Amino acid sequence: MPWKSSTPVDLRIEFMNRVLRGERVTDLCREYGISRKTGDKFKQRFMRFGLSGLEDQSRAAKVIPHRTPPELVEIILAERKRHPSWGPKKLKAILEHRLGHALPAASTVGDILKRNGLVEPSRQRPRHRAQPTALREAGGPNDIWAIDYKGQLRLGDRSLCYPLTLTDHFSRYILGCEGMGAISDEAAREVCAEVFQLNGLPLAMRSDNGVPFASTGLAGLTKLSVYWLRLGIRCERIRPSHPEENGRHERMHRTLKFETARPPRTNLLQQQERFDEFVQEFNHERPHEALGMKRPAEVYSKSDRPCPETLPELTYPAHDDVLRVNRDGMIYFRRKQRYFAAAFAGEHIGLLEQLDGRWLVTFIDTDLGFIETDGRFIPMTATLPKAA
Repeated sequence: MPWKSSTPVDLRIEFMNRVLRGERVTDLCREYGISRKTGDKFKQRFMRFGLSGLEDQSRAAKVIPHRTPPELVEIILAERKRHPSWGPKKLKAILEHRLGHALPAASTVGDILKRNGLVEPSRQRPRHRAQPTALREAGGPNDIWAIDYKGQLRLGDRSLCYPLTLTDHFSRYILGCEGMGAISDEAAREVCAEVFQLNGLPLAMRSDNGVPFASTGLAGLTKLSVYWLRLGIRCERIRPSHPEENGRHERMHRTLKFETARPPRTNLLQQQERFDEFVQEFNHERPHEALGMKRPAEVYSKSDRPCPETLPELTYPAHDDVLRVNRDGMIYFRRKQRYFAAAFAGEHIGLLEQLDGRWLVTFIDTDLGFIETDGRFIPMTATLPKAA
């Protein structure tokens, strides 16, 4: 009879019954297909514990050499209760100094605190997905500008080039094409500032949901898009995975790559020179079928909204209070410092008290969320104002 053809406990009982009837252990071990050592083990367990000795025993170690002694656990818990704000590292350091010997790792101390309910799980800030906005049609030049990075080009010296491009949606006019060594919020803002000074301001800026134009943070904004809002420029974002919603700009990118990157130039300086040549040709020489074979420069005209030398101050006359977001993205509200959003560093936000005791938080004309009565900030489910 094979040993594993039935329930192991039943077979062990059957085995012991036959041993008690006088059958030889050696013959039974051979019949059941087990070793003599195993047979003797169950015989000894039966003689010592009875039928319960034939049941499966726990395989857990009887002794755990690295387990923290209960006495030390009590010392750690007592120290934590004396200093509720101290974390595992501080507790470990002070107790080692006091006791004169090493303690378990700080992670072990932390586990001891968790098991005994002395650590509150950190409150997770709600995650936000970058959200698209409604898109409007351009009725004339400077109604909508499009901005994007054209992937990356590997130059002859093996360095990478990331062209940042801006176009006027109505006329297809290329407003800027700047090759960069990396995608950068700060560098993109500098390019935008130069283009704004030269051509004035658009009504809206259209982008995808990538860095540095959008984020998964508050209202999907970044430092760059906050800068646009400060200038009175609306932010439009296409739907994720729908580049056709910015199809005119994407079509220009295809031409840009074909004309300037096959082959790419040796270094970034030479590549920028080729970009500049392409922009001149595209705007002033190349006829465009969608424009009735006109050149983009024949359709485009500069904006009548000049770019100010300095950003205008933000005022909130209809709000109850105005707070400044510091450089770390923190605000000071009701005698407590709270994290708000890094994208708004250095900016002012307006607070309007509601009838239910909450505070509505607004940036310019965008409602961002509410500060609850318990001090928590709850973002709005909607993001930017919808386009008209």
